[in-house]
Amino acid sequence: MPGSKSHTNRALICATLAAGTSGLEGALFADDTIAMVGSLLSLGVGVFADPVGRTMTVMNPDGGIPPGPADLDLRMSGTTFRFLLPVLCLGEGPYRMDGSNQLRDRPIAELVTKLRHLGARIDGDALPLTVHAGGLRGGSIVVQGSISSQYLSGLLMAAPRTDAGLYVRVAGELVSKPYVELTLQTMKAFGVDVDTDAGLREFAVPCRPYRPTTLTIEPDASAAAYFFAAAAITGGRIRVEGLGTNTTQGDLQFVKILERMGAAVTVGDNATEVRGTGTLSGVAVDMRDVSDTAQTLAVVATFADSPTEITGIGFIRHKETDRIAAVVAELTRRGIRAAETADGMIVYPGPAQPGTVHTYDDHRMAMSFSLLGLVHAGISIANPQCVAKTFPDFFEVLDTLRPGHLRR
Repeated sequence: MPGSKSHTNRALICATLAAGTSGLEGALFADDTIAMVGSLLSLGVGVFADPVGRTMTVMNPDGGIPPGPADLDLRMSGTTFRFLLPVLCLGEGPYRMDGSNQLRDRPIAELVTKLRHLGARIDGDALPLTVHAGGLRGGSIVVQGSISSQYLSGLLMAAPRTDAGLYVRVAGELVSKPYVELTLQTMKAFGVDVDTDAGLREFAVPCRPYRPTTLTIEPDASAAAYFFAAAAITGGRIRVEGLGTNTTQGDLQFVKILERMGAAVTVGDNATEVRGTGTLSGVAVDMRDVSDTAQTLAVVATFADSPTEITGIGFIRHKETDRIAAVVAELTRRGIRAAETADGMIVYPGPAQPGTVHTYDDHRMAMSFSLLGLVHAGISIANPQCVAKTFPDFFEVLDTLRPGHLRR
């Protein structure tokens, strides 16, 4: 599997704020991380990236944000946008941020409002926007937990470089909690411990320098989900090395859902294996903490013997596309019954009719719906190159699952 996008981009932020030289081993090289590296280079931060060795080296002698002016192209990367915006508010500006039309449509207004409350000067409430000099004060703030955990992660990672640290309270239910836990674990690896409660509702971040380090990036659990699903629907077997009980990524919990449906699952210390048993049953499951795998489960659900209801994911309507509407539309177009609900979807079993799946420029639509073609003939994927966002060689790796390619 490629390296984790979520882990790579968090590590790049922490490494930038650590005075000295840090290394990332097993890093992801895909459009989202290239957007982050490109933005850091545009700021004047030293980054050496070796795609062959899958390593990145970040060199920032004082751990500060170089003064502007600087123009940052965020491409289509939501994590680059939401992680870098609070960090830029630590600098002297001006920093102009822009990205694709798709990224311009993704919500950011609440984060901008919170940053202004902390003393930031920002022109605009959506891309393109400009961050000016003014600094980011410490203090306390309340953020809504139901929109995006990336807002919270961005604030937490910038907080140690504020003048007095930051206290953050989450209002409402926090979505995607495992990603916030990944943020805290990455910060700890760079020497900053955050005090929080068991429910991840309150965070006290000290004013403390990050410590440069060398960090190994885990394989991407969200990417692995497509292959675990492939085993479940074909009666095959998939083993992914480097993902096990010690993972920092919540999306590995996807295999537990497959197990509930009838797949055989083995999770070891440093590897996970899924084997299809030939029988899958529908489930009712809240996926708010593993939402990046919801589209994949929707496809798996078509192979079950009873309906599957996915709940808790209303917020994924604001991702690269409206992921609930897109999934239901494409399943329906392929002759499979599916329905939207207030915070999710219901998917009914049934064979897929031949035809082209529209992907809405969403990498996860392309990768999840490709699974239909492993079983049903005549499935084609529109705009397959959109997988470059997180997994550029996805289709080449998928092709290695064919019997003639199996490695003994």
